[in-house]
Amino acid sequence: MSENSVITEPSDKATKPVALDQIPFSRFHAKITAMTFGANFSDGYTLGIIGAILPTISTQLGLSSFWEGMVASSALIGLFLGSMILGRVGDIIGRQRLYVLNFVLIAAVSLMQLWTPNVLVLFIMRVLIGFGLGADYAVGPTLMSEFAPRKHRGAMLASLTVAWTVGYVAANVIATYLNTGDDSWRWLLASGAIPALIVLVVRIGTPESPGWLISKGRVEEAKAIVRRCFGVELDTSTVAPEEEHTAYKALFSPAIRTRTWFAVLFYSALVLPYFAIYTFVPTILSGLNFEDADLQSLILNIFLLIGGIAGIWFVAKMPRRSFTIVSFGVLAVSLVALGALSNMSAMAMMIPFVIYTFVMSAASNITQVYPAELFPTSLRASGVGLANGLSRIASAIGTFILPVSLTNWGISATMYWLAGVLLLGMLISIRWAPETGSKHLV
Repeated sequence: MSENSVITEPSDKATKPVALDQIPFSRFHAKITAMTFGANFSDGYTLGIIGAILPTISTQLGLSSFWEGMVASSALIGLFLGSMILGRVGDIIGRQRLYVLNFVLIAAVSLMQLWTPNVLVLFIMRVLIGFGLGADYAVGPTLMSEFAPRKHRGAMLASLTVAWTVGYVAANVIATYLNTGDDSWRWLLASGAIPALIVLVVRIGTPESPGWLISKGRVEEAKAIVRRCFGVELDTSTVAPEEEHTAYKALFSPAIRTRTWFAVLFYSALVLPYFAIYTFVPTILSGLNFEDADLQSLILNIFLLIGGIAGIWFVAKMPRRSFTIVSFGVLAVSLVALGALSNMSAMAMMIPFVIYTFVMSAASNITQVYPAELFPTSLRASGVGLANGLSRIASAIGTFILPVSLTNWGISATMYWLAGVLLLGMLISIRWAPETGSKHLV
């Protein structure tokens, strides 16, 4: 398949040059969104499947609590490395090659999990899968944001989190009902190769980002891609090549360091409790003495889906700053309530748990939107990669600490310190969160 295969509009649709983010939403915009969905679905599936079958793996391989934490956080460690390293590569060599080739690694290693001989090899393979997914977290939203019409950018980027949630929920449901013991966990892990292969096939022929080409001074190449994809002439009269940045230190220059720190800290504060709680949902539900943990888990997964879909509307309709601050506040209160009600009836405890689940899923949409809007084109993949990478380290730390916290401090204290993380995120957002909804990205 060649780049010509992505032509979606006839060349006579417009004769007047148009700015890239003013091109009306088209079939190509829908296609680039759908192709980026795949990575988020795969990531959600990869992280969801391990949480659901970790008890079985622990029994089969005789894991200690240390190795349980390491396996649970392995993909997050890989995501950190992939986002940090390959995000910068995406700013140097372009978005397109990484956007395609990373799924060769993900598909191959996902399948290899079928023959896992021991926990160390399993850990290494899942780090490699996370490494490939980390590349997509850096270049996927970046590429899509640089094609997106300004009017629809928030909804397009927010929809990626819905794809993540669908993958996560699908993994949980599949594992709950197909994890029959023996070696079924191997097949469940290897099943992640199926969505990865689909993503790889459909992404072949994806064009390079016109915004990145313009930032490198390759204006004519950018114009040619826009003609092929949209059938219009690209207006570059107000766009000049950006200064070339050569290191991550540029992200901490006086001009943008506040935005960089905000991206890292708000993202980390939001996802640390999310991954910690949902990786160990069966353990938490057991600690809360729910009689039918599988049913309660299914209810929470349903609200994850509903919240993710509702979040697209909130991102499209609310200012980025307000949505972020309010979400942090509601989430913190929900976990405080869950901790306070941990000895109450199942119904009483489910109310704050469901509220937390719904709002967290909705709020997670903003993590795909804000980082891409905070950085200039020449640093966008690096900035998005940095925010994703460091947030995954925070998630890995939370995932590793949570079982220790539950064992030594109990449910209530664990919910309180996780609420403290969310409160910190709210304070950081009040202090530093900019409004970026109308920002011109190219």
